[in-house]
Amino acid sequence: MAQPQASFQAAEFGAGEGQDSKNFWALALGSVGVVFGDIGTSPLYAFKEAITAASHGGTVAEATLGVLSLIFWSMTFVVTMKYVLLLLRADNNGEGGMFALMALGQSVARRSAPLLGALGIAGASFFYGDAVITPAISVLSAVEGLTLITPELEPAVIPIGLLVLTGLFWMQSRGTDSVARFFGPVMVVWFAVLGLGGLAHIADNLHVLLALNPLYAILFIYEHGVLGLTVMGLVFLACTGAEALYADLGHFGRRPIAVSWLYFVMPCLVLNYFGQGALVMNDANAVENPFYRLYPDFALIPMLILSTFATVIASQAVITGAFSLTRQAIQLGLVPRFEIRHTSESMAGQIYMPRVNWLLFLMVLIVIFVFRTSSNLAAAYGISVTAAMVIDTMMAFFVIWKCWKWPLWRVILVVIPLLLIEQAFFSANVLKLLEGGWVPLVIASMLAIIMFTWVRGTRLLARLTKRNEADLDWLVRKLEAKPPHRVSGTAVFLTGDPYAAPTSMMHNLKHNRVTHERNILLSIRTEDTPRVARHERISIEKVSDHFIRIIARYGFMETPSVPKILEHARRKDCNIDIGATSFFLSRRSLRMTPKSELPRWQERLFIALAASAEDATTYFQIPTDRVVEVGTQVAI
Repeated sequence: MAQPQASFQAAEFGAGEGQDSKNFWALALGSVGVVFGDIGTSPLYAFKEAITAASHGGTVAEATLGVLSLIFWSMTFVVTMKYVLLLLRADNNGEGGMFALMALGQSVARRSAPLLGALGIAGASFFYGDAVITPAISVLSAVEGLTLITPELEPAVIPIGLLVLTGLFWMQSRGTDSVARFFGPVMVVWFAVLGLGGLAHIADNLHVLLALNPLYAILFIYEHGVLGLTVMGLVFLACTGAEALYADLGHFGRRPIAVSWLYFVMPCLVLNYFGQGALVMNDANAVENPFYRLYPDFALIPMLILSTFATVIASQAVITGAFSLTRQAIQLGLVPRFEIRHTSESMAGQIYMPRVNWLLFLMVLIVIFVFRTSSNLAAAYGISVTAAMVIDTMMAFFVIWKCWKWPLWRVILVVIPLLLIEQAFFSANVLKLLEGGWVPLVIASMLAIIMFTWVRGTRLLARLTKRNEADLDWLVRKLEAKPPHRVSGTAVFLTGDPYAAPTSMMHNLKHNRVTHERNILLSIRTEDTPRVARHERISIEKVSDHFIRIIARYGFMETPSVPKILEHARRKDCNIDIGATSFFLSRRSLRMTPKSELPRWQERLFIALAASAEDATTYFQIPTDRVVEVGTQVAI
């Protein structure tokens, strides 16, 4: 497995960056369509919500400079400095994201591995809270532009929003490969229109450029007390989606993402926000919906259509991220197995997870019916994002210190200021707890409980199972000394521990008193790296004339496939005819016991989670007509 230090050096240029300029611009275009969808739709609601709250403490004109200064410097510190200049360099063999950072930290800071594991679970849990709110607030904020055409259309906002979201979630099962190629061009048009719309109004009031001075942000918070903190929480809406820059590192590489942000996306966003600011400084009534008022009346309907497309693309990126993160969680053993369908023959990352998709859709429907407007949803939005960002920074501390070998004083000098800024934003969002901030907290808490329960339960189950397993080498010696009746063919036993005789093998010997001519113990392991090189995929060890041990290694961003493992084994002179092979699996039936190490509620939850897990035969793509399941009861 490649060393983390080596992967850091390789990531200096990122995926595909050593190739020609044509490929670079293709990656840059793709990053605009996928990476910046969420943060790119923030102008629809971020400035409106912040200036509406800020104007309660004075005139709109006075509040505008403070809000714009907060937005500009928030994007500079949080997005540019933290993600573009720092975290994009902290790749795990070319990949980014919450679990990639967690695994990289655990690989270099062994003593802090449990803490990093807990932080990774918490960060992932908050991401799902974000994944529920992003589609709802993005699509509603776009469709609310209908009310500017005529106020009579206000009752149609929610039905149209629901129709758009229903179509979005319904199309997931068919894959997005055919339409994804248009995401980049559509978002390029979107950002260009954002920039032009803002630029057209900045000239109306050049005083708005004073907001580039950070003193306006500092003075606004200092002079307005609690109101200043409330506005800070709303200002952070301009930074939501920044975590996608790091999460999508493996798809596009560091340089295409950084160049797209620094030279195109951020300038367009800044121009739009400052254009909205100039507009409301000249006309306080524009606060009602400053984004759409940037554009002339004849452009309102085209902008409504374009913004709807942009929010759908932003929502699609979040949904795809939820699928990807869930697959990683399954591979890392944090949640039960879920059904995974591959929707593209050419792109391994294009997956669809029915259970995750429809659970997300149900939660999105609930928050839309509960909150009803994007303004109400804004109160619920910030907590999950700021919490995830704080956790990112805490894990990055260990990576920069232990993996990059920076002196501790230098790490503190760089990381602590970022952490303090993000904690200030988190504290500001906590003020909105009763207004809706409780929603992502409830979602994150539920998911964290599920993950911690699954991790604790599977460890206990593994320990209990191991008590009933014999040492494989000892068993092989006994069988070679006094062989039972052997039947022709090959038997493959799936096991978590390749050095112990699996339960299915012991029961087969106990009840049927036979073994096959060739017995293969297959163990599938998940490494602390996103992907495993093909030549490192499997190792084969001959235990005896009749027993072979195969260990298959997968990264946490890959989906194991038993037929592919056996095909790989054939290429290593381990000839296996899958049509003449029987696969033995252990199916455990869990039951409660008064002596359980788990609390009663956690015991019930773990048994329910285990019962809901995807069947191993389906998950590992084993031919169903070749499977023999051996049932055992375990008192958990």
